[in-house]
Amino acid sequence: MLDAARALFAHRGYAAVTMDDVAAAVGVTKPLLYTYFGNKERLYVACMEPAGDALTRTVVEAVEGAASYDEAVEKGIHAFFGFVDGDRDAWRVLFDETAPAGGEVARHVSETRERLAGLVAAARLGALPPEQRERQAVEVEAIATAVLGAAEALARWWLRTDSLTAAQVADLLITNLRAR
Repeated sequence: MLDAARALFAHRGYAAVTMDDVAAAVGVTKPLLYTYFGNKERLYVACMEPAGDALTRTVVEAVEGAASYDEAVEKGIHAFFGFVDGDRDAWRVLFDETAPAGGEVARHVSETRERLAGLVAAARLGALPPEQRERQAVEVEAIATAVLGAAEALARWWLRTDSLTAAQVADLLITNLRAR
């Protein structure tokens, strides 16, 4: 059920998919879907959670053992775009612009973003001398959020244009971050 629902959500967007569509794709009745998931939002969350966990795991594994902040950011960005390239449906479900701006779906999107931004912030704070960490924590969090936002926006552009490879688009972002 989840594979069929995820494919529909990824290709048509949350707003365009109905429970009738999912039931027809799966070959079950709509009441059975409601029995399992309760509503469309919970079905969507069930499709999102594995994607968010996989993206986070991919980035965490990539940055583990990085010797510096710059290396962690570089590896993390390459992992991020590699994930998007390897599972475009997961990306589309995670960051679907037609998904509700509130409720359980929005909360899960926010949690995924916070986990990823937290990875960037932790790498940056870890690279600072201990006496500077507390004083710079707010700024580091702000910049980590901006880096993630830039990666998301660039991923949307890249998937729309298909102009570069995953590695090229990752390098484009990394190069421009270094040009600070």
